[in-house]
Amino acid sequence: MGCAGSSQAKGDGTVKKIRKPKPWKHPQPITKTQLMQLREEFWDTAPHYGGTKEIWDALRAAAEADLSLAQAIVDSAGVIVQSADLTICYDERGAKYELPKYVLSEPTNLIQDS
Repeated sequence: MGCAGSSQAKGDGTVKKIRKPKPWKHPQPITKTQLMQLREEFWDTAPHYGGTKEIWDALRAAAEADLSLAQAIVDSAGVIVQSADLTICYDERGAKYELPKYVLSEPTNLIQDS
């Protein structure tokens, strides 16, 4: 018999398919401009939380891409996805990367800019 269950991921032997995060609500309604500002601040400071800049860059590209491209990005970067919505990931050295929901999707209480 062959090795039918093999994959490129280490650990439990399965590759997690990326999916969109569940709908979520920001503590108070925010505008698209405020959301974009929050995202920029997060990505500007993210490398200071540890891990490598290359993985942070790959995660940002994946967060801003559609699901199939995001899957290709994390696979090629060697990112180990713990949460299918990308909120918790690891690199091959074991460094943890936590992404807030606001960089992955829009809140249900997003309001129009005036």
